[in-house]
Amino acid sequence: MRIVFTYAACLALLFVALSVRTLRLRKRLGIAVGDRGNEVLLRAMRVHANFAEYVPLALLLLAWVEAGSATRTLPVALAVALAVGRCLHPVGLHRPSPNAFRAAGVVLTFCVIGVESVVLLVRALG
Repeated sequence: MRIVFTYAACLALLFVALSVRTLRLRKRLGIAVGDRGNEVLLRAMRVHANFAEYVPLALLLLAWVEAGSATRTLPVALAVALAVGRCLHPVGLHRPSPNAFRAAGVVLTFCVIGVESVVLLVRALG
């Protein structure tokens, strides 16, 4: 479980950074709740929320993939892809859409969750 522990810790630090960024922006703008139509705050909120929506599921699935893996190759590849995807996504959301950073972040995250799901289904049914 060292792989998932390592990447979960790194991604948790990224989540804290995204949280602090959003909180600082709220303070600077004087907006405690909601976004009051502020596009910059809305984007920061969505980056933070999107991370919170996808990363926990991906890490849970990764833990199960790692627990059943004979080698470290697949879990490490999935963990790296997830981390890269989650780093690219916020960069992309702060640029005009559509852009390659946001698309790559979304695609990597979805691919990781998809591959993890297929691996676990194959193990469960095989």
